[in-house]
Amino acid sequence: MNLRLSWLGDAGKVGAHMNWQKKRPTGEEAKPEFLPSSWNREWVLALLLVFVTVAAYLPVRDAGFIWNDDSMLQANPLIRQAGGWYRAWFNRPVGGDFVPATTSVLWVEWRLWDDNPLGYHADSVLLHVCSALLLWRILRRLKIPGAWMAAALFAIHPVNVESVAWIAQRKNTLAMLLFLAAMDFYLTFEDSGRRRWLWLAAGMFSVALMGKTAVVPLPIVLLGLAWWRRGRIGRKDILHSLIFIALAAAGFLMAIWIQRGASIGVTVRADSFWSRLAGAGWALWFYLGKALLPLHLNFVYPRWEIPAGIPLSYLPLFLWAAGLLICWRYRNGWGKGALLAMGYFTVMLLPVLGFFNIFFMYYSLVSDHWQYFAIIGPLALFAAGFKAGMAAMTGGNKWVTGICCATLLAGLGALTWNQCGMYGDDETLWLRTLRLNPNAWMAHNNLGFDLFHKEGLVDEGIAHFKKALEINPAAAPAHYNLGDAFREKGQMDVAITHYRKALEIKPDMAEAHFNLGVSFFQLGRLDEAILHYQEVLKIKPEYAEAHMNLGICLSQKGRLDEAIPHFQKALEIEPDNASAQYNLGSGYFLLGRMDKAIFHYQKSLEIQPNQMAVQNQLAWLLATCPSASLRNGGKAVELAQQANTLTGGANPIILHTLAAAFAEAGRFPEAVETAQRALRLAGAQSNTNLAGQLESEMKLYQACSPFHLPEQTH
Repeated sequence: MNLRLSWLGDAGKVGAHMNWQKKRPTGEEAKPEFLPSSWNREWVLALLLVFVTVAAYLPVRDAGFIWNDDSMLQANPLIRQAGGWYRAWFNRPVGGDFVPATTSVLWVEWRLWDDNPLGYHADSVLLHVCSALLLWRILRRLKIPGAWMAAALFAIHPVNVESVAWIAQRKNTLAMLLFLAAMDFYLTFEDSGRRRWLWLAAGMFSVALMGKTAVVPLPIVLLGLAWWRRGRIGRKDILHSLIFIALAAAGFLMAIWIQRGASIGVTVRADSFWSRLAGAGWALWFYLGKALLPLHLNFVYPRWEIPAGIPLSYLPLFLWAAGLLICWRYRNGWGKGALLAMGYFTVMLLPVLGFFNIFFMYYSLVSDHWQYFAIIGPLALFAAGFKAGMAAMTGGNKWVTGICCATLLAGLGALTWNQCGMYGDDETLWLRTLRLNPNAWMAHNNLGFDLFHKEGLVDEGIAHFKKALEINPAAAPAHYNLGDAFREKGQMDVAITHYRKALEIKPDMAEAHFNLGVSFFQLGRLDEAILHYQEVLKIKPEYAEAHMNLGICLSQKGRLDEAIPHFQKALEIEPDNASAQYNLGSGYFLLGRMDKAIFHYQKSLEIQPNQMAVQNQLAWLLATCPSASLRNGGKAVELAQQANTLTGGANPIILHTLAAAFAEAGRFPEAVETAQRALRLAGAQSNTNLAGQLESEMKLYQACSPFHLPEQTH
């Protein structure tokens, strides 16, 4: 009996008394023995691993984008801009994470899939499958029994659904593949002694850090694997790890820097070091529990309040440390494998145990996607124990072992299939989150946002925003969303009050400043609007829409020389923004720079052809411009007719332009007839100013003379 239970501790020893290492070729022990030896087992097992993973994740084919996918993808200028992949590597992000490798991959995918979520989900599953295959290879190289089962458990474990089915967590799936590749290259270096594999491993690790900095513990993992393989950590092992330690240190400092920037204005955690220390023990047992019994998985778990002054708060951490010490005590026997697995688990969770602020901890101190890298440890330990236990109970019966393994994987696969449904769309995500955690204020806020913005249910949205504030009165996003909802209802004073409350809580909330600017602009309070747009640009200098709106406010105040640079900056940020081109053209028009105005109006229409206002304004300039070299009657008629078609021929302003275009083209009878129609409509609408212009211009048309704007003097 002792022989069957001691395999894990002796698996890495040279000349150990375990005879299974001597009887089989390297890696053979990792192959389930219930398959006939005539089969090409490796290929069959690889295909089976791919099949079960894809089958478990089939529901994601119908999934869409959720929560912050838009900020990572659709609304991310680095993804949409032609040179965005390059800028991702050399510019600090405004909020969020510095993940240039992930951003570059998504940049390529955007050009393949555009707004179709299926392509992104398929790529996430593909990366996850590749990681599972690579994990199998690494575990076999480490001579860990049950390697294939461990890889299969990783592939279809329900906890990993959050990393695979949530597109914004491409950071996890990409970094995991690179992390495992770095580990595999390092093992190849150890086995071959060829330094190129060491440099390849270091290069892969550096790119993995650019995918997600959660992989920083790799140097410790590599030292642990050296101990596992040789029973000690030698001087050469430490020297070889130095480059990884340097890279990890750089990645760690960068992660702290970025997360600090992402959480400016928000108190992510206000508790003491001792509370965080106790909480680390709670988190370790929480993650282990979800790894071993993956039930009631949620997107947002209840946020713990950890009383640092109560000794019992530290009991989970004490028990965890005691468990590791017991494994160390028996490291020469059964404890060796357990120590490697649980040591790896602990080390890989260190970045997310609460010692460092991560913005998501504003909502919850634990999250499924935070144990994507760590879960390999307990799963490998379970798989190895399962193999040993089945051998002991069945006497080595291959078919019974295979049936039990298949049953377990089928059960996990069913849970994963069901869990995928949670990530189908935003509303489903938040409703299922609230079913398991009714006090998740973030879910109430986001559900309200979806009901309001996507379904037009303003009052229902307001109810959820108020519920979020009832749970957490300091929830700045809920105040902000209430401001939007009341602005939609026309209750501007109430809206402004909520925007200001959001800014009291989070002074650097650029969106609240922006919408205060919009609100004051709508109320005609231009000076206040200008102040808030300027605050937006202090926080987010690259906010193109804020530059445009500030330019419009300055234009209306007659400060055109100040407005033009803001329109230009908006275009520099978003060259394909049709509204920015139009606004810049209008600025030049007010300055009397008709040539530049025409140029930018034309650019706007190239980007978005069916803009009635731009068609009308460009047609007016081409028909009435003081400079004969810029006028083009035929083109003016064409544009004005297009605008007239879009408005159904019932807009007197468009007909006014069309009449001027006909006159410039020498088609005076049509000009007179069109002007008369415009005059009737203007009279019906009591538009006396337009009626007066039409009467004056119609006299010119009747005299076979076009109307031209007077020359402006500067």
